[in-house]
Amino acid sequence: MKGLRILMKNCFLYNKDCLQALDKIEENSIQLIFADPPYNLSGGKSLTTKSGKPAVCDKGSWDQLDDIDKFNYDWVEKCIRVMKDDGTLWISGTLHNHPNIGYLLKKFNLWIINDIIWFKNNAPPLLSRNRLVPSTELIWLASKSKKYLFNYEIGKNFNEGKQLRNMWQISSTRHITKHPTEKPINLLDRIIQLGSNEGDSVLDPFMGSGTTGVAAKMLNRKFYGIEIDKEYFNIAEKRISNTIVQNLLL
Repeated sequence: MKGLRILMKNCFLYNKDCLQALDKIEENSIQLIFADPPYNLSGGKSLTTKSGKPAVCDKGSWDQLDDIDKFNYDWVEKCIRVMKDDGTLWISGTLHNHPNIGYLLKKFNLWIINDIIWFKNNAPPLLSRNRLVPSTELIWLASKSKKYLFNYEIGKNFNEGKQLRNMWQISSTRHITKHPTEKPINLLDRIIQLGSNEGDSVLDPFMGSGTTGVAAKMLNRKFYGIEIDKEYFNIAEKRISNTIVQNLLL
């Protein structure tokens, strides 16, 4: 298929629009889906911080959508189609996109397991003085029913043998690539261990620079990654290709 790269028998990468690529993946075949979708902040009046100075937010054309609500509806619906009956869907984001995502999870009659708060204790300071410093992201965790795979005991390993709570303090790390929303490997390592077992299939429909794929390969999972941007796709492909399968990380 055009746009598909098979790095090895357990790694399939699509350089395509996720709405097209998701149709190529077998129904009810994916154990865990992690998604960090576009927030649609670029190309407008939204500001960000670069080198300590205010700058117009411009992450790329992939972050400019005519109808963000319809786009979210379409990709979530397609992810539900490919997710196993006992699989889980993890969606990361902030206040810019999460109210709509939460509404859709309810609309599709998914079981919302948790709303996980990812607290970044080293988040960059805020230049404006009229609001609080954004230091968190919310991760929706949902499934098709109340019967889903969740490795409870493994969760204790991330909290000194105690029950893992829905507040996760994981520091932001210096980006390995130029992708503006690159996630720390520790975050994806934790999610993949909690929601899948060795040999299971993991999907990231917005692969970016490939962090989910790196974590999945290290943990001996089968990985499906989709990325529309050619430059980031090439970066992800190289990162995943250079990753070595290891024993489980804690």
